[in-house]
Amino acid sequence: MTFDQEILDSATAVLAHCRAKGLRIATAESCTGGLIAASLTEIAGSSDVVDRGMVTYSNEAKQQMLAVPAAMIEAQGAVSAEVAEAMARGAVAQSQADIAVSATGIAGPGGATAGKPVGLVYLGIATRGGAARAERFVFPGDRGAVRLATLAEALRLLNEAAG
Repeated sequence: MTFDQEILDSATAVLAHCRAKGLRIATAESCTGGLIAASLTEIAGSSDVVDRGMVTYSNEAKQQMLAVPAAMIEAQGAVSAEVAEAMARGAVAQSQADIAVSATGIAGPGGATAGKPVGLVYLGIATRGGAARAERFVFPGDRGAVRLATLAEALRLLNEAAG
């Protein structure tokens, strides 16, 4: 995939902030399918900052790779603030990273349910030894637009966490 200059600039800024502070990054991605990690690794020399990216598209992958409790997914749904936070915490725990970002959402065109429309995305952010939190978004547009908007916000969150 070719990223636009704004995404590349954001990814470069994230890497520079992390590099300056000696921080490593992990990603835990569902609806973005690896776009966040791909944007970071598009930048030459990113291997000193990016530890790993985990695509946990299925509920089973979220449970196995990130230790998201099955009961949480059952009670809250995979697209929820609770699961986004648990994904980010799990990514930190299962890596050498200091910061992890997670993405879970409904990119469309299908998958919407009552109260969970297409475009609904939760991004989680966690730091080693710190708290995790999630932010809720509802992005307009088609599947591609939702995924790219999610990517842009994930880079913003990483930049804030590193800054």
